[in-house]
Amino acid sequence: MSTATDLVTAMLQAWHAGEPEQVIAIAGQAMPSLQQDEGALSLLGVAQQATGRLQQAAATFGQLAQLQPLVSSHWNNLAVVCREAGDLGAAERALLTALSLAPNDAEVHYNLGLLRTQQRQWLPARQSLLDAVQLAPHFIEARLQAAYACHVCGDNTQQEALLIDAGHWPPQPAEQALVLSAMLSVQGDLESALRTLAQASLPAEPAAAIMRLRIAAQRVLLHERNNQVEAAQAALRHLPPATLDALPAQAEQARAEGWRAHAVMAMRDGAYAEAAAQYQRALSGNHNEEGHASAAFGLGAALDRQGRYPEAWEALRHAHATQLEIARHVVPELLAADSRPLQVTGGYLGRDVHAPWNSLTSPGSRQSPVFIVGFPRSGTTLLEQMLDAHPEFQSMDERAYVHDLIESMELVGQRYPGDLSKLTQQDVDQLRGAYQRLVQQVVRALGDRCLVDKNPLNMLCLPMIMRLFPNARIILCLRHPCDVLLSCSMQPFRSPAFMVLCSSLQRLAEGYVNAFEQWHHDVEVFAPNILEWRYESVVEEFDKQAARLGEFLEISDSSALKRFAEHARNKRFISTPSYAQVTEGVHRKAVGRWQHYREQFEPILPVLQPWLDRFGYSA
Repeated sequence: MSTATDLVTAMLQAWHAGEPEQVIAIAGQAMPSLQQDEGALSLLGVAQQATGRLQQAAATFGQLAQLQPLVSSHWNNLAVVCREAGDLGAAERALLTALSLAPNDAEVHYNLGLLRTQQRQWLPARQSLLDAVQLAPHFIEARLQAAYACHVCGDNTQQEALLIDAGHWPPQPAEQALVLSAMLSVQGDLESALRTLAQASLPAEPAAAIMRLRIAAQRVLLHERNNQVEAAQAALRHLPPATLDALPAQAEQARAEGWRAHAVMAMRDGAYAEAAAQYQRALSGNHNEEGHASAAFGLGAALDRQGRYPEAWEALRHAHATQLEIARHVVPELLAADSRPLQVTGGYLGRDVHAPWNSLTSPGSRQSPVFIVGFPRSGTTLLEQMLDAHPEFQSMDERAYVHDLIESMELVGQRYPGDLSKLTQQDVDQLRGAYQRLVQQVVRALGDRCLVDKNPLNMLCLPMIMRLFPNARIILCLRHPCDVLLSCSMQPFRSPAFMVLCSSLQRLAEGYVNAFEQWHHDVEVFAPNILEWRYESVVEEFDKQAARLGEFLEISDSSALKRFAEHARNKRFISTPSYAQVTEGVHRKAVGRWQHYREQFEPILPVLQPWLDRFGYSA
């Protein structure tokens, strides 16, 4: 007769042989004699989990947790199978118990982060996953999931830090590879994104065939997003429409992603009716909210290009409603009617506070970045590419580094902007050094070129800019406020705060007014060196405005500025929604576009009227 030790040994041998069913069979023969054996129950639990018997696995791990209540791993295992079975309440209780027993166990923090992700509690999920990474820096699964939580929360800086060497990670399961490649693409690392997809570990058939279609769709989007149209068209050939139509019902996400890839390329070809039909097909299934919102925005753009403006507005309304649900789980406080999504912090800085600022040693204008600011969708990307096309300048794409410096002040207990007056020369040098280190992560060989820092919402950070770079040249981009707001309404912004801001024209108009009220207050206090760059003037008299820009920046030969479209076509990545338009050169198509939606704009014109008058625009 076999002893308990012999049975456990047999179970262990079966497990190592990859035979979980045999583990369960042996345990069934031995029970109830092994009901108090910790090793046997542990093997049984993992075998039940591996074979999809989640309820049985939960009962087994629950029995283990009662048998050895001070062993955190039993509670952790119980939590994992409860989460996989959909019993999130039981999973949470088990994980909190495990955490109390092992507060420094990275795996417990990781599983708590996964649970919070499934509960759509994104900020707590982000923190738990970051805690796991801090405890175990080489825990790749934790880093990937933490980066995704940062991605959802709009924390681009932390996301990039977590993925700094992700291009060299081992192959990922296909689902995770899709997530990772999308994030790497957002960071401008197309090569690593494509390699991640190429190395993805596929599931068994027939799921592998479906996953190959999803990977092909992702490749189309990656190439198109990087203005590699021929490569995108080649990838699209791996998504035959007949194959998408023939997919089973459970493959609706693959079908939706495939049709979205077709729609994106139809938009590139100018086949707007075809694109609209394909976006409609992408929207017909139930897939993730981010993909659904993206398809709805795409449908709105396709209908707009056909002149079907009421239908386009309805598609955009649907897109914003979907995005608002995403934001609800990240920034619920911003959904309040009186919230101000664009507020930086600290309020206005008065002349009386600025006047006593001590004079500090600062870089000259040529040693300081050129800051491009303005409300989003005001032509900032076009201007950035003009400067980047000139050999004396180097842009770094859109980064929130000035915002990061403000956060770093507040993390050490300094108030912004009030405590800027208390900064010493050493403090300011340290902040400038931190800014330069961030820049060096993305611009590794700046040399003698002047850095271009294009971030529209740096217009809300003028006090920090003036404290660190008081001699900097700043270019404010202006465009008809209604065209700006319409363009914002048509974009699938990733920032949760901007999702809320753009959820209605009323909220967006109020945000626009608040931003410019702060900007003009700060300009009166600091009197920076500013050039106003008006989009409509650039369209009407491009050569004249290019010469004016060259004069402001003290460029001896401004001819390179005019070759921005060719330069943009040759760039690998442009992060803003204008990545395709900026390759087309200057045209009038976007001027006065809001008039097609005048009925929707009529209620907010009184809100915008003071700024229409101030900027010299008509309603």
